Parts: sequence; structure tokens; C-alpha cells
Amino acid sequence: LVGSTRHRAARGPARRRGRPRPGALRPVGPPSAAGRWSLVAPLRLPHSPTEVAAARAHQLLERYGVVTRETALGEGQVGGFAGVYPVLKALEERGEVRRGYFVAGLGAAQFALPGAVDRLRGARAAGTEPADEPLVLAATDPAQPYGAALSWPESEGRPVRAAGAHVVLHDGLPLVEVERGGRSLVTFPGAADTDAWIGALQGLVKDGRLAKLELAKVDGTPVRETPWAARLEAA
Repeated sequence: LVGSTRHRAARGPARRRGRPRPGALRPVGPPSAAGRWSLVAPLRLPHSPTEVAAARAHQLLERYGVVTRETALGEGQVGGFAGVYPVLKALEERGEVRRGYFVAGLGAAQFALPGAVDRLRGARAAGTEPADEPLVLAATDPAQPYGAALSWPESEGRPVRAAGAHVVLHDGLPLVEVERGGRSLVTFPGAADTDAWIGALQGLVKDGRLAKLELAKVDGTPVRETPWAARLEAA
């Protein structure tokens, strides 16, 4: 009896088995099975051409607010604007979108969400004041229309709407584009009128959007051989 008592004392009190306390973790499968799961089988089912076109049309409307022929072409939509036009027309007949001439200089067939139309009218009624600071956007940002819905202004360089590039705009017009990697710069006519874009480019590094900015070329020419060298060095 003594030996049995000592043995149980050495082992300590027996653990109770029952329901785990709230919040306790219990292994119920391999570690690779942990996490959040979603049922994706329905996504792999084939969709009709009409369903695909409807999804693309809604995506363009949510992304841009106003959809034009140039918008669809800039997005590289399969079938172009003609591929989503029947869906947009059907949405207009159902009263979900409006058709009109909202953006001057673009195609006549333009479709917009009601909220986008109201905001455009409100901005026109209120008027706009010149912006004090330039705006920096990713070249592929839907809010940056150049190279997609709008053509690039004249430039000695070759602007490209590509991932990793950034565009500095002021009052809706592009001043410069810094290409991916921060080593090449493309200038537009408005860049000669202000140096504000230089500070905007420096802000890309300060904000962490670019790891570094070491311009080697401007408009395809070594930077020290261009008239921009003195202005960049002074900054």
C-alpha cells in the first residue's frame, strides 16, 4: 500500500478528460490544413458568354464609373467594347446605368453609373480651383487615364502604362512619369513650368512606394546631357 501511494504521488493528480475550455486549441488535422477554407468548386463551373460579358461590364462600371470605348480597349477586354456593349445597353434599358456624352473628346457611346453622373454634375456646378500640390498615381491606376482612355501628351520620351511606373499629375495633366525601378524619367510639356513634380518624386521614396530613386536617363538621354540635370541636382 505504501509503495502504491508513493507511486501515485510521484505521478501527480490525474488529468480530467472532458470538453476543452473555450478558446483552447486542439489538433484536429495536419498543420497544413489549418486556416480559413472557402468552397471554390462553383468557380470552376463553365459560364456562358453572356455571364462572362455581364461580369466584365459590371467590373468596368465599378472600376471607372464611366465606361467608354477607349476604357474597354485600354483594359484589354476580350472582344473590346463590342463585347460588353450589349450588356451595357441592357443595363440602360433596365435603368441601372445612364447613357450620355459625359467625357468630351471620347466616343459617343458612353455609359455611367447614376452616382458617377451625379458627382460629375456636382463638380461642374461647384467649379474647380487649381490644385496646389501635384498628385502621384501608379501608371496602371484606373484614376490615371493616360495611356488607356486618353492618349499621352506629346513627349520626347516613350511613356508606357506599365506596372511599377508612377505618373505625377497636376490639374489633371501629366507632368512626368518615372518608370519601374526609378532610373528612367519621361517628361511632358507641363514639367517645364514647375518644379513641384521633383518634390512629388522624392515623396515616393519617403512614403516607401519606391525603394530608391536614382535617375540615369531623362527621355531616353543620359540625365547629365539634358537641360533637366541642373534642376534635379538643385533639388
